[in-house]
Amino acid sequence: MSGKKRVPRKRTEQPRERAGQAAPSAQLAQPEQTAQPEQTPQVAPTTQVAQPEQAAQDEFPYRSGFAALIGRPNVGKSTLLNALVGQKLSIVTPRPQTTRHRIVGIVHLPHAQIAFVDTPGLHQNAQRALNRAMNRTAATSLNDADLIVLVTEACRWTEEDELALKRVAQSGLPAIAAINKVDRVRPRARLLPYIAELSGRHAFAAVVPVSALKADNVEALRQSIAAHLPVAPPMYAEGELTDRGLDFRIAEMIREKLTLELNQEVPYGIAVEVEQLQEADGQLSVDASIWVDREGQKPIVIGARGERLKRVGRAARIALNNQLGRRLHLNLWVKVRENWADNARALKQLGLE
Repeated sequence: MSGKKRVPRKRTEQPRERAGQAAPSAQLAQPEQTAQPEQTPQVAPTTQVAQPEQAAQDEFPYRSGFAALIGRPNVGKSTLLNALVGQKLSIVTPRPQTTRHRIVGIVHLPHAQIAFVDTPGLHQNAQRALNRAMNRTAATSLNDADLIVLVTEACRWTEEDELALKRVAQSGLPAIAAINKVDRVRPRARLLPYIAELSGRHAFAAVVPVSALKADNVEALRQSIAAHLPVAPPMYAEGELTDRGLDFRIAEMIREKLTLELNQEVPYGIAVEVEQLQEADGQLSVDASIWVDREGQKPIVIGARGERLKRVGRAARIALNNQLGRRLHLNLWVKVRENWADNARALKQLGLE
């Protein structure tokens, strides 16, 4: 895992030229060709998005910037981040509010560098300190963004979608709408009214139907985002993948396997902290603690004769071996920290505040 830092940009510098800001109405990005008999419906654009300007050497100018993925919980932002980057950086479960942190995934293209920012889902009625911290993380992630990607679910719109759209409008940043989960819509013509309705809600630079799970039309979204970034040099070194360290990625993988294993039994009272990393004889040894916020949750996590904790450890170890390309030994302990999700000090210790 690279420890390199991005080159800081000073907001007082000469403003960087943005692409496509003059377009008052949305353009629907053309989907990729697939083998399916039904294709995503085409919508004729009312205004062409401005093409990237020619450089002095008759080439496209280099563009780079931050593209923040925002939307309501469980809309598929983390799956989309992984699809856009081409590697698993953000954990994915069927449970809402799985993502708790700001995670940057970096894509290197021939004429652009995109730093995608995965954020926690914006949700209403945030009663616990953890939920309020997640909302703040999502909101403050817009501060460094050059472009917003509003992720919605095909043919569905809720009050939490409206909340996310409000944040988009308040930011004043250019925005692209990514309509996710289009693979669930049959026939595809059902998307047309939804696309028209979404285009009328905001002056999006583009509206792109995608399936993050099937990687359908993801390349069209990636190229559309790159075309709307400012003209600027790269921020990260070539080959750098994320701003997150190894300990974070290990802890998140353990938390993913815990969430999948526990299902509804321990909803949101779990956190994982890597306490020690040691390498010897080509093997990485990891000591990690699983925090629960009530004493009664501890035996649920451990399971009868420790079998559940063994399954979680085995699943996390196999996934990490494949992801990191190295042998890994995992030691897990379950500890109780009463009401950690409402404890500001605990949230800061876990990197959640």
